[in-house]
Amino acid sequence: MDVLHTVIRRGGPPITLLAVLLGVWEAWIRLADVDPSVLAPPSRVARALVDTSGTLTDHAATTLAETAIGLVIGALVGVAIAALVNVSSHIRRAVEPLLVVLQTVPAIVLAPVLVLALGFGWAPRIVVVVLIVFFPVAIAAAGAFAAVDPDRLDLVRSLGGSRWDVLRHVTLPGALPGIFDGVRISAAYSVAGAAIAEQIGGARSGLGLYIVRSQRSFRADQVLAGVVVIAVLSLGIYTLVTILARRATPWLSHTTKEPA
Repeated sequence: MDVLHTVIRRGGPPITLLAVLLGVWEAWIRLADVDPSVLAPPSRVARALVDTSGTLTDHAATTLAETAIGLVIGALVGVAIAALVNVSSHIRRAVEPLLVVLQTVPAIVLAPVLVLALGFGWAPRIVVVVLIVFFPVAIAAAGAFAAVDPDRLDLVRSLGGSRWDVLRHVTLPGALPGIFDGVRISAAYSVAGAAIAEQIGGARSGLGLYIVRSQRSFRADQVLAGVVVIAVLSLGIYTLVTILARRATPWLSHTTKEPA
């Protein structure tokens, strides 16, 4: 009963709001007699989800695989860069300007260049996801490394701990919450990034390709169905990262209280 009450308490308000918004959307399209090829009502989107479920599943599997690989690689690269920046001020001064420059250029803009360099396979799309992921993770991880309690660092060093001991027992555990915050932020955008890269990068499968083909066929309902699947996958990956963060930092569950 407690679990059911928690689910209702947390999920009730957003589900209610979503139902109201969908109802207003459906009513407005019907009353205003909007052309379904321009903007489909939720009922037609739901029908498209059912009718093309098999095709959507195949395309979603490709996009999800690209996202998962890019998310893992991007997170690891981000943490590695943050660790290097934390080790030396010289490395920080050398790396930070490059990070800023890379962030000012949207990763999607680089997709055509990546296709020319890496071909029409998965590689350019995975690289786009990596570029989307690694910067938020690197910034969050760098801040988390810098915020680790210096007294704990001094204690381990005074006991004869090596740099590896300090990293393994103090720095990394202390920075994990911040690192996962960066991964969560990246996870929210990674699926959409992969789908957009598929639209530009000559993909043979993926939700981005499904959306482009539906758009060319003037099937607004299928376009929105693809968007719905992208949103669901994004929410799913975000939730998974949140669960992994809680499992990786069990000590925080004893100090963090649930909001009323």
